[in-house]
Amino acid sequence: MTDAEGILWYRLRNRRFENLKFRRQQPMGNHIVDFVCFEKKLVIEVDGGQHAIDADKDAQRDKWLQEQGFTVLRFWNTDVLKNLEGVMEHIYDCCQENTLS
Repeated sequence: MTDAEGILWYRLRNRRFENLKFRRQQPMGNHIVDFVCFEKKLVIEVDGGQHAIDADKDAQRDKWLQEQGFTVLRFWNTDVLKNLEGVMEHIYDCCQENTLS
């Protein structure tokens, strides 16, 4: 895990965030996602600079995940490191929109 992934994982793990179960490094189809909450059908990716180069590959992966019914949130490492509360607020808002009950 990168530093940014570790910081975000600390906030998401063990149902610390809204009592939701997140998994990390979860295989999904031919992909491995950074974090997923199956209850909210939410995938969270934390991207470093290499993702600017692999944008097409990421777009194909996001499309496949969306076809499976998942919402995909992508954050840059620097967003997590410098604006963690803003990232958490965005995740919270998305979870409220994805209420399946």
